[in-house]
Order: sequence, then structure tokens, then C-alpha cells
Amino acid sequence: MRIVLEQRQMLKMIMTTELRQAIELLQLSTYELMQFIREKAEENPFIELIEKDHDTPINIRRTGVDSANPIDYSVSDKKTLYDQLMEQLVDYDLTDFERTIMEYLIYNINEQGYLTITDEEVCDHLGISEKEVYRAKNILHQLEPAGIGAVDLYECLVIQAKKKYPGNGMLVTIIENHLTNIAENEWDIIAEDLNVSLQKIKDLIKMIQTLNPKPVDQLEGEKAEYVIPDIFIDRLEESNQFSISLNDYYLPEIKFNYTYSNECKHVNELSKYVDNHFQKFHWLIKSIEQRRTTILKIMDVIVNRQHAYLSIGSPIALEALTLKEVADEIGMHESTVSRATMNKVVQTPVGTFDLRKLFSKKLATKDGKSTSQSKVKALLVEMIDNEDKQKPLSDQKISDLFKQEKKIVISRRTVAKYREELHIPSSTKRKI
Repeated sequence: MRIVLEQRQMLKMIMTTELRQAIELLQLSTYELMQFIREKAEENPFIELIEKDHDTPINIRRTGVDSANPIDYSVSDKKTLYDQLMEQLVDYDLTDFERTIMEYLIYNINEQGYLTITDEEVCDHLGISEKEVYRAKNILHQLEPAGIGAVDLYECLVIQAKKKYPGNGMLVTIIENHLTNIAENEWDIIAEDLNVSLQKIKDLIKMIQTLNPKPVDQLEGEKAEYVIPDIFIDRLEESNQFSISLNDYYLPEIKFNYTYSNECKHVNELSKYVDNHFQKFHWLIKSIEQRRTTILKIMDVIVNRQHAYLSIGSPIALEALTLKEVADEIGMHESTVSRATMNKVVQTPVGTFDLRKLFSKKLATKDGKSTSQSKVKALLVEMIDNEDKQKPLSDQKISDLFKQEKKIVISRRTVAKYREELHIPSSTKRKI
């Protein structure tokens, strides 16, 4: 074996710590970036964070198009589910021990209003008989909203049916024995089993549709979910154009403490230490600015391409747009665009949503052009909504209609795939 010493010239890309930091910052949301900056300030003794004046409120929108000041929602006098149920027990003449049982049951009701503990577990935990549990649950089922404290969907609907439609035994029978048939639109099977007319079954099913499978929704009402947008898109009043800005409202101003660093530099052994931390500060500022520039470049392309959608908000107006198309237009790699659009929430005149919603896959049309997947899905929903429910459209028929009427080429399998993604049942299950 011969050992040879030779020289080779190679090109090799090495990811530096600074490059890794720039990539990491690109995919962070505004809140995550704020946390990242604070972490770096704790690691670097020469970095000072100057908090911005937050006296001027910023409008943060919900997932819809309304706007609200989040400070207004920081304190709420809204009663909890436990409080509302316990208050209703005042109307019942309960002993202290019976009240303890009721309290235990109420504590074991989940967010949907269902009891999450079995009778056996209640007996074991409280050392009581099944008869006492039955009596307590009977009181629980009399509380409002109707259906609270049920162990499953069947019991929940039965409780509501008995309260809302007392004396209707057939309605209770359908709930207990034929919910699956209702879900499958097999009304004729129910009518045959109960020996009644199809019209009677239709009337009973309409009653069932007035019941609520999640009783707590009636008690709590709508839950307002607020998010912090990372990007703002605003319509300019003087023109039909849009302005783009990043949400830096919560980000502190980053300063380097030169006074302290100069004092430290007088100590010889600390000079290199100060230079090293100044370099880290410099790279942090540079990475944040690079993140800002990249996102704004990407957003400029997106807004230009989705101008119609941002104007009217209809999914049908959403143009086909891919990450690669945006990357090619601004001369960046597709992975960079992917990172920059990841975990970002955008606030627009037509709502607040995930930035990725403004991207949509392409589908071919008969004239050689393309349309967006989102538009096709919206058209699919519209087509099914307007179909004859006694003769619902099959997937193949929908495919044919797309080609004939919309000039969009889409296979039967693709129709079935989109229909399932939209949670739309097949034609046999839609038939009435």
C-alpha cells in the first residue's frame, strides 16, 4: 500500500453561523422574532433594547374582517361554564353532600359540554352508590343549556329532544337507533323500519337539525380569537392600489452600548471579547433587515398577482400562484420564498388569514391557460349547492360540466379528491 500526498482544489459551500441565523430569522413570525431578539440581548451584554411607546393602540383583527383593540379583551367579567352551572343549582334543595357530587360532575364536563367520567369512576372517587350518581346526573341533565353533561352524542340529543319536543317518542327512537341512517341520507330505511311515511321522517329530521351537538356553544356564544398579524396590506384611498408593511409594532429598538464597550476595551484581555459581541450585534441587525427586505419583495409580487382577490375577497378571484413563480420573479431560490412565507399571518382589507392562502396550485384550461385550485374548489361548491338534490351530480358529471361550461380540464378522481377535502359527501349520500 502506497501513501500519496496530493493537493486538490474543490468548491465547497459552508453554512456559517451568520448565514444560519439569517435563514432562521426569515421563517420566524413577528412574535417569535421578538422572543429571538430578547434572547440575543440576554446573551450579549452590550445590546440595549429600547421598548417602543405603546400608548397608541394598534388594530389587531380577528380571523374575520372586524378590527378591535386587544387591550379591551385583556380583562373579562365573563362567567365560566362552572360558575353558570353552579348558579343554577340554587333552585334545587340540595344537601351539602349532594352539592359536592354535583360540583364533582360539573368539574368533569369538557369544552363541548360532555361528561368525561363514567358512573363507576364517580362511585369509586366519592365512595357513593350508583343510585346517588343517577340522581345527581338527573339533576345535571335538567340544567341549561339542554344536553349539558351527556356522556355521548346520542344522550345529548335525546335530552334536548325530550325538553324541546316533549312526548315525541318517535323522535327519541330515531335518535337512539337511526343517526347513522340520517347521516347517510337513508331516509327510506328509517321510514320502512318505523312504518311511517317519508314525509313524516323528513319532519322529524328537521326537528333533529334544531338540536345542538355541542350544548356549550349556546352558553358561551361566539369565541373571539385574536391574532397578531405579521404583515399588513392596506388599500390606498386615493387609488385602487395596496400598501404593504411589516408589523414591527412590538419589536424593540436594538442599540449597541458604545459607552460600556469602550470602557471594557481599555482592559486588554476584554478587547477581543467586545469585538466579538459587536460582530454578533452587527449580524443581528443585518439579518433582521435582510428578513424585512426579503418579505417585502415577496409580498410585492403576491399583491400584484392577487390584486383581484384582495379587492373583492371571493375565492373565485384567487389566481394560480406557486412559490417557484414568486422565486423566479424576484431572483431568489424557492426554499427562501418558502421560509419567508412560513408561519406568517397577513391582515388585508378582505380578512386576516395565513399568508399561504394567497398561493394556489395551477390547473389547466381547454384554451391552454391555467386557473387556480382555489377557484376550482369554489366553483365545485357552487355547482353542488345549485344541483337538484333528488338527482345530485356524480363526480364524472361534475368533471364533464367543468370541461363544457367552465373550460377547465379536471378528472373525475380530482373532483372526488377536492370534494373529500371540502367534506362534501358523494352523490349517493347527497340524494334526498
